[in-house]
Amino acid sequence: MTFTASRSRSLRNHPGAAAFALAATAALLAGCSSSDDKSDPLAGDGASGDTVVVGSNNFAESILLADIYGEALKAKGVKVTYKPNIGSRETTYGLLKNGSITVLPEYNGSLLAYLDPKAQQDTADGVNTAVKAKLDAKLTLLESSPAEDKDSVSLNAETAKKYKLTAESTLEDLKAAAPELVFGGSPEFQTRQQGLKGLESEYGLKFESFKALDAGGPLTQAALTKNTVQAADIFTTDPTITKEGFVVLKDPKNLFGFANVTPLVYKSGLSQKGVDALNAVSAKLDTTTLLDLDSQVQLENKDPLDVAKAWLKSAGLD
Repeated sequence: MTFTASRSRSLRNHPGAAAFALAATAALLAGCSSSDDKSDPLAGDGASGDTVVVGSNNFAESILLADIYGEALKAKGVKVTYKPNIGSRETTYGLLKNGSITVLPEYNGSLLAYLDPKAQQDTADGVNTAVKAKLDAKLTLLESSPAEDKDSVSLNAETAKKYKLTAESTLEDLKAAAPELVFGGSPEFQTRQQGLKGLESEYGLKFESFKALDAGGPLTQAALTKNTVQAADIFTTDPTITKEGFVVLKDPKNLFGFANVTPLVYKSGLSQKGVDALNAVSAKLDTTTLLDLDSQVQLENKDPLDVAKAWLKSAGLD
């Protein structure tokens, strides 16, 4: 899964926003979220005593997931501090290794691609096994959730209605219609196996033409909305899906790999009570739910911490 600048990375009313903005000139100084902790994670000042430090990468969904993890831990009596919006995986992975942060929301297939770009991704369990074999010895993955945020072939509502395709339809069901459709996505999507090449070899999809836009960003979203393209590469938890009524087709052959939301943790920093709390979150978080939560934050401008607390309560995890 590739995250681009077009995806929302703002802190939106998040309590740590001011602290992070002041630290911007220092590149990646992280502010606080639900705590008053303003320490710099890059300085290696990790959790003290029984405090768990929950970090997040620099995009809105990661911040939301970190709040869900942190509040779930708090509900079990674990002391938590937050370090939101730290940066990319290249930074946060190092902070986990040195114990500066204890818990980070990750995506299993994306993490494996970072650790071993040549690794095969045949099953979710296989991906997790491969990740654990490549992780630093001080780190481990917990249970993966069914929720995924990855590339997809999405249709606008008009096209889906025309060809009688629904959210239960698969990419195989698009074969007859594909020659009449213009596909939109990033330039590289045209030449990737996890792109047009794979759609043809795995599903027999041959589109009328391809329109080079961006990686699931505003250009692609606008083109699909306006019917300039009828099918496009859209990330599966992009709030535009809800807003515009896009129909995401199922990928039964897992062409787009795996991107299950999974807690990555610093082993010695998290008790069994904390492990159980995070695994309970994973058991109840699916893609539909995550899309709804993302939409609340990014479309309705709700505070991610409030959204996290409300969902945990509704799921019986508060």
